[in-house]
Amino acid sequence: MSKCVGNEEIRETRLAEALSERYLSYALSTIMSRSLPDVRDGLKPVHRRLLYAMRQLKLDPASGYKKCARVVGDVMGKYHPHGDQSIYDAMVRLAQEFAQRYPLVDGQGNFGNIDGDNAAAMRYTEARLTEVATLLLQGIDENAVDFRDTYDGEDSEPVVLPAALPNLLANGASGIAVGMATNIPPHNVGELCDAMLHIVKTAKHTTDGILNSGVTFDKLADLIKGPDFPTGGVLVEDHANIVQAYKTGRGGFRLRARWETEDLGQGQYQIVVTEIPYQIQKSRLIEKTAELLLAKKLPMLADIRDESAEDIRIVFEPKSRNVEPEMLMEHLFRETDLETRIGLNLNVLNKHNVPGVMNIREALIAFLEHRDDVLVRRTNFRLEKIEHRLEVLGGLLIAYLNLDEVIRIIREEDESKQVLIKTFDLSEVQVEAILNMRLRQLRKLEEMEIRKEDKGLKAERKELKTLLGDETLRWKSIEDDLKGLKQSFGPKTELGKRRTDIGAVPDIVIVPIEAMIEKEPVTIVFSEKGWIRAAKGHLEDINALKFKDGDKLKFWLHAETTDKVLVFGTNGRFYTLGVDKLPGGRGHGEPIRLMIDLPNGHDVVSIMKNEGGRKFLIASDAGRGFIVPEDDVVAQTKNGKQVLNVGSDAEATTIAVVPDKADHIAVIGTNRKLVVFPMKVKEDGELRDQVPVMGRGKGVILQRYKDGHLADVQAFELAEGVTWQTGGGTRSEKDLKAWIGKRAGAGLIKPKGFPSNNRFS
Repeated sequence: MSKCVGNEEIRETRLAEALSERYLSYALSTIMSRSLPDVRDGLKPVHRRLLYAMRQLKLDPASGYKKCARVVGDVMGKYHPHGDQSIYDAMVRLAQEFAQRYPLVDGQGNFGNIDGDNAAAMRYTEARLTEVATLLLQGIDENAVDFRDTYDGEDSEPVVLPAALPNLLANGASGIAVGMATNIPPHNVGELCDAMLHIVKTAKHTTDGILNSGVTFDKLADLIKGPDFPTGGVLVEDHANIVQAYKTGRGGFRLRARWETEDLGQGQYQIVVTEIPYQIQKSRLIEKTAELLLAKKLPMLADIRDESAEDIRIVFEPKSRNVEPEMLMEHLFRETDLETRIGLNLNVLNKHNVPGVMNIREALIAFLEHRDDVLVRRTNFRLEKIEHRLEVLGGLLIAYLNLDEVIRIIREEDESKQVLIKTFDLSEVQVEAILNMRLRQLRKLEEMEIRKEDKGLKAERKELKTLLGDETLRWKSIEDDLKGLKQSFGPKTELGKRRTDIGAVPDIVIVPIEAMIEKEPVTIVFSEKGWIRAAKGHLEDINALKFKDGDKLKFWLHAETTDKVLVFGTNGRFYTLGVDKLPGGRGHGEPIRLMIDLPNGHDVVSIMKNEGGRKFLIASDAGRGFIVPEDDVVAQTKNGKQVLNVGSDAEATTIAVVPDKADHIAVIGTNRKLVVFPMKVKEDGELRDQVPVMGRGKGVILQRYKDGHLADVQAFELAEGVTWQTGGGTRSEKDLKAWIGKRAGAGLIKPKGFPSNNRFS
């Protein structure tokens, strides 16, 4: 439905339809015109337009530099209607030797560094094309590729570059579109040439000229050993994983920094890192490592220094000469960005501009087909030029053979052009060439040169037509080009030699926690308001500790920095904390709720050191409980581990360690009644647990209440009696006949002298 308002037509449509239509347009624009590279030249539109604009400015490698602002202005004004900063950022990346395996822009000035510093403003920097970029543009004036109108229709731009270099895999690409992304690491051109030569050698050509190679991915992975990063490093990915990644177009590669050990004498040494992983900022790497060092998470490391100049030199000092370098580095690889994982997602646009994930064989074949297409188009272009020149030469030869008559006609006839055409049966092109001929060309030597040129061009025309008609000859020509490319980028050249070594897959080194954390005695202090800290040493005078106003001590215990502590909450969950991660004793510590996800409205029941192998008796204030193995309550996340199911009308209230020789359980309520019952009873001639041992649940009824609720529990050996703490020390009661009953009984009033808070401890 539509209506007119003034001279404008307003069309009514459903919001969902309008949104989906516009979002689809945006998504397609992002995918095809911004984020994904073309499989043929490996470039996104902004990079392609940059290189083409620089060529139009005649910024070839032999010419001088021009200001980057000039290049960015041309690109933005003629081809790429986006922000100048985004265009300049793309240009800077093409010039960075640590970002591009084969840089396409030769920059002069500050183009940033591996520390992550930004490039200077575009008005201060200059640039020109590199030799590699000229390979991508080779033949662009010879109708090698299609052109299209620019965004404003005033000019034209190439749809794709001729690309005599497999740039997609050589320099790689990364980008995030709408609903899809791409990430392609750089590879070695010499190895890519070997792989393509093998594909051409083993290929079977279908009727429509498409390559159909049966080369296996194992063979391709043998020829292409893996990515080759501009920053070097050591690739430690398993060969089978590399094969699988190349086969599916998805996967990842494990990359490590290159390091060596320097002997300092007297058994001392230091580790020097000379190459860091690709796309890792050196300054950020050192900063994060220093933070881990200060946080005592790198106990085997004493110091880190950056001694880099033009080359990278990061020095690691071990805390002790007894530390094995391999163990130290394994720990650093695990904790820092000295080891990273580079993803492979070969998501590209094919020649029909359709996005999709290709395997490496499909990507290489697509490039080879593009080279064949470029070869055919350039050959046809040359043939057209030859035909035109032969036509001109034919006319010139006729003129030389009839020179006097031609001169007469030109001098005497008013319509000399038409008379020449009619007299000698010439074409428009031939007549124009005759009329444009200079007097000094009217000599015998010039006629001989024309005949020689005519003969040479006819021979070349015959060769080119043979080439076009013979597919085998075309692929032989492409093979020769690949061999020449391999020679230019071979392992003996500075730019072509492999920078990333292929290393062995490291064995997993399990470093004991004691070796990771410096073992020191601490006293863990927990306050009533939930603040926790770990003071150095095993403090004896706990009363000397200071707390915030209105706060006081709730729990304390001695531990080591290598220990773990268990926190039991009123919500029935157990939480686990590393003592080394607790705040120091200076100050009042930190709220425990910053370290564990303890819900509001719940509190900490108890904190104890995790010793392993023990059993806990846990209970809720509803009088229910059970025994749980200590090893079953250790949590791995901040969210903790639910053990005692308390429901909405109850909460966990107590936890007690079950001694190995314990045979009875004592339960006391807030109603001051105590009940004692055996842990096992004889049923059907067999001893059975009265209180079950399980990993999670609501438990069984330990004591019943008419009013009040459970206050505390204790598991003990009957011969030793029940014990409790008073201000004067520990007291016990062995004569418990009056209180011994059945589980779930109400019990009797507690013994004389029992604490008024109705707790055993």
